[in-house]
Amino acid sequence: MLMAGKQAFSKNMEVLGYHDVEGKPWFQMAMQVVGGRYYLYASHFKTSGWAIVDVTDPRKPEYVEFIPGPDLPGQGTPKLQVAAGIMVTALGGTLPMLHGTKWGDPFEEGVIIWDVKDPVKPKKLSQWATGGGGGVHRFFYGGGRYVHLSATCKGFRGFIYRILDIIDPKNPVEAGRWWMPDQWTAGYAEQPAGPAPAGDPQLALLDSAVMHGPAYPKGDLAYVSYGGAGMVILDISDISLPRLVGQLRHHPPFAGKLGGARCHTVLPLSHRPYAVMTTEGERYSVFDEKITVDTGAQPLNFIGMVDASNPADPTLISIFPYPEIPEGWPYRNFNEIPGVGAGPFGPHNIHEPHYHPALEDRNDRLYCCYFHAGLRIYDISDPFVPKEIAYFIPSDPEKWAFNNETGDLWPGPRIATTEDVIVDNRGNIFVDTWQDGLYVLRCTV
Repeated sequence: MLMAGKQAFSKNMEVLGYHDVEGKPWFQMAMQVVGGRYYLYASHFKTSGWAIVDVTDPRKPEYVEFIPGPDLPGQGTPKLQVAAGIMVTALGGTLPMLHGTKWGDPFEEGVIIWDVKDPVKPKKLSQWATGGGGGVHRFFYGGGRYVHLSATCKGFRGFIYRILDIIDPKNPVEAGRWWMPDQWTAGYAEQPAGPAPAGDPQLALLDSAVMHGPAYPKGDLAYVSYGGAGMVILDISDISLPRLVGQLRHHPPFAGKLGGARCHTVLPLSHRPYAVMTTEGERYSVFDEKITVDTGAQPLNFIGMVDASNPADPTLISIFPYPEIPEGWPYRNFNEIPGVGAGPFGPHNIHEPHYHPALEDRNDRLYCCYFHAGLRIYDISDPFVPKEIAYFIPSDPEKWAFNNETGDLWPGPRIATTEDVIVDNRGNIFVDTWQDGLYVLRCTV
């Protein structure tokens, strides 16, 4: 395995703290403030379960609790949300190429609802199963009655939009659902088919209409990232019967082949008539020189600003700049690494305020984990000219962090890769990494 071993790079950033997360890499993060103390909740990427870290002092994160998930060989617990004393955790399958598991290994699917009014002692209230075999991917919960899920469902292909009513959190019930026509398996004699890059049948779904999520509500509308179908805007004034209002397709030419979700995230700004939409790149370990030769050049992945003032006509008005290459960077760009080949790096998770009082909600700034290009911060005060103002690229990890220890199933270099970002209402930036720990940062501009 190629080992890069490069130093950290930063611009207009201060490193406040670090935690090794006990050698169990994280994926999605959430937060709540209780009694003046700040608690960061995280879903583990390697281990089935969830972490609770006290970050009241951002310079000294304190790991206070681990909540184990279902003990099954195929179990994944990659996503969670916390709001109004409720924690919702997703259940789904693992990625064999990372975890050394196999397609078909057993796992539980759905969500678990927890009471976290005692912030370090979650109490399980209920568990809801999706059916359909895949479980839950991403979702939105900002408090209140409804959880907006990207979930599988019996009789449907891939992930669809499902709305869960938790007015009684001990007895969650489905309140509504929406899907693209060709996802209803009884409605189409032939399902969309495509190549399965690198022998992975799951990737054949990416070009088609499969919800990535979450569905992001704003008033009576929900803004949904719908994979190959792009950005979808739904009227959810009748929660039991969501209705299509508008759609913005971007694929092709943006994103594709061995990249991740064709449309990964759609984030409407809370106080402006714009939405941010992103495609998803991929971790560099997906690629080796043989795969690169087989697939050819990778399409452009991007972050874009969308004018959504008319929800029936969402319009792409600008694309964010290519991440600035630091002085002293050991490669020509972020797309090519000698000995590995060309592969998309691209955007991944962005900071999503979720109308949450513990989180920063700046309509003039966007934070994005750009895989191995690190955390990128943009000034979006002018939606037509988004500008990069800061970045942080961690140093390369010293060891392989996943159960597939040699990386044989997922070749490539051990290169620092950022995964998720969350920003609290004090301006502290929390970034977790693919094979390393948690960094606490502050932007100095």
